[in-house]
Amino acid sequence: MTILDETYPLSNGVEIPKLGLGTWFIDDDKAAEAVRAAVEIGYRNIDTAQAYGNERGVGEGVRTAVVPRDDLFVSTKLAAEIKDYGQAVDAIDGSLGKLGIEYIDLMLIHSPQPWDDFRGGDYDEGNREAWRALEEAHQAGKIRSIGVSNFQQQDLENILRAATVVPHVNQLLVHAGNTPSELLAYCEGKQILVEAYSPIAHGAILQNTRVQAMADKYGVSVPQLCIRYTLQLGAVSLPKTANPAHMRSNAEVDFVISGDDMRALQSLRHVDYGEHSAFPVYSGK
Repeated sequence: MTILDETYPLSNGVEIPKLGLGTWFIDDDKAAEAVRAAVEIGYRNIDTAQAYGNERGVGEGVRTAVVPRDDLFVSTKLAAEIKDYGQAVDAIDGSLGKLGIEYIDLMLIHSPQPWDDFRGGDYDEGNREAWRALEEAHQAGKIRSIGVSNFQQQDLENILRAATVVPHVNQLLVHAGNTPSELLAYCEGKQILVEAYSPIAHGAILQNTRVQAMADKYGVSVPQLCIRYTLQLGAVSLPKTANPAHMRSNAEVDFVISGDDMRALQSLRHVDYGEHSAFPVYSGK
């Protein structure tokens, strides 16, 4: 048994694989091949989003994979700009159509604000309206579980004021060097599972000599150490790659980081994302 066989239970009883394949920056015409390769290696959790522009390719990969559709856990996300009930309803159906599948395992609101106003204005009402559309799709069986992404505590509290379903998931930027401990604790208290995207800090952490020394100590690579770190935090880990060799390596995390080393990784602050700092989620807002 490897990490690829292990799951977490969501609060509604749905099982989600602990390690998934992130598909951000994988072009639509390359996505099907990447998904098929990942599934052949043993991945069962595939994450995409409307904003990635590759739902069609991801869906093709899911439909043509070596295992049945029901063996896979497929996630996607409402575009961050959708803060309206009617648009959200249409977008949910749009994702089902592009993916070409009968149901989605998990669908998230991608951000509490549109990307061009990330961590900016007040979109509380729009988020509640988008959430209502997700709840109805969940009730109708179109989506097995629903959640959010990039939501801070106040954003979650806004949803919870009107929700009939507590978000099953909050997908967050979590990696050594960026560990939002208070938010992680809040989510745990509400039985909201955290998914860690960019667990390798979008590659930025590869240059950290302290992290490299710790990886050497365990006889693993820096990406393996970082993925294991997020798993030991109790999160789903979603490293992104289209490279089958990296997919295999990312799943070879059958080791345990000591308590002292976990605390050292949690205490790390500041990662220079370089050119990727232009993206809102890495901008430090």
